[in-house]
Amino acid sequence: MNEAVLMIHLFSTLFLVGLIWTIQIVHYPLFGSIGENEYRSYQRLHTRRIAYLVAPVMLAELISAIYLVIWPFGESGRWPFWMGFVLVIMIWVSTLFLQSPIHGRLSKGLDLRDVKLLTATNWIRTVLWTTRGFLVLWLVWPGNGG
Repeated sequence: MNEAVLMIHLFSTLFLVGLIWTIQIVHYPLFGSIGENEYRSYQRLHTRRIAYLVAPVMLAELISAIYLVIWPFGESGRWPFWMGFVLVIMIWVSTLFLQSPIHGRLSKGLDLRDVKLLTATNWIRTVLWTTRGFLVLWLVWPGNGG
């Protein structure tokens, strides 16, 4: 069971690492290129569609992180699982208290300051998820934990 959960954790984390880099480098910077007349509709569609993609994977990552903290295994001890869990919580906090409110404001209309703020604050999640990606890869490396 632990190995299956670790594989779910690995998949969900690496999927989110790739997605966050795409969002950070391509998607968010392009928000400012959308015309003001089309922007509100675009933002609503973006928020709805990205939620279908991100929400289940973020939940899988969170649930598997909780599982691995409660039932750690391997030779690495508990610390990498706790570190990974703390990083997940930090990502959720950033999402809920930084990026989501900015998306809420942007749903009312294009504001280039908010686009820049969204792109800037999203570096927090980009760094955290990238760190998680390296940590999870380290965990599955033979002899470390997986």
